[in-house]
Amino acid sequence: MKQLAEKHPAIIRWTHWINFPILFGMIYSGLMIYWAYPEFRIGWGNFTLFKLFPDWFNKSLGLEHHLAMGMAWHFFLAWIFAINGIAYVIYSIVSGEWRYLVPTWRNFGEAIQVALHDLHLIKKAPPQGRFNAAQRVTYTAIILMGLGSLLTGVAIYKPTEQSWLTTLLGGYRMARLEHFLLTMGFCAFFVVHIVQVIIAGWNNFRSMVTGYEITTQEEPHAERANV
Repeated sequence: MKQLAEKHPAIIRWTHWINFPILFGMIYSGLMIYWAYPEFRIGWGNFTLFKLFPDWFNKSLGLEHHLAMGMAWHFFLAWIFAINGIAYVIYSIVSGEWRYLVPTWRNFGEAIQVALHDLHLIKKAPPQGRFNAAQRVTYTAIILMGLGSLLTGVAIYKPTEQSWLTTLLGGYRMARLEHFLLTMGFCAFFVVHIVQVIIAGWNNFRSMVTGYEITTQEEPHAERANV
């Protein structure tokens, strides 16, 4: 067994694992809040194809009649989410880790190739460093989405006190829609991220948790030359 070089510094791994339950709790408590005013739907005019979210969904997750508890948990977790995110960004800047994460213009095109390779539609993926192009684009987008969630959250929580922010985001209803869409984006990221981890296998998951990749490498058989 051989320990290879560390893939993710400890602070990155800790902020990653802290964010997972925090975001899960924020999404769940956010759904409790949304239950009190379920504004969004899929449809056009007076025709509603699908209501977000139907009654059976709310009942199955126990979301009904928990507005006060949902708000309390949502705002409490938001502080942890914000502090954790700020710590991650500061560390990335100070340590220079941002150089491995922030995508270049070329990475956006390469990210499509990585996605096509993961879907087995093309055979060859573009070269990668610590993170491939799709990871760089996605992880940077997640950071920006986190910032957007905080700003839109403040705008709809304090629309009068922070009227300038609410106005900048297009008004209360638009800020609420933006906050909702960002949440759906996080949910989609969770699903894709978990599926990718499962496909990658146990060793990849273990390296994400510990920061080390454990490999078994057999020494090649070779005849020793006589001196």
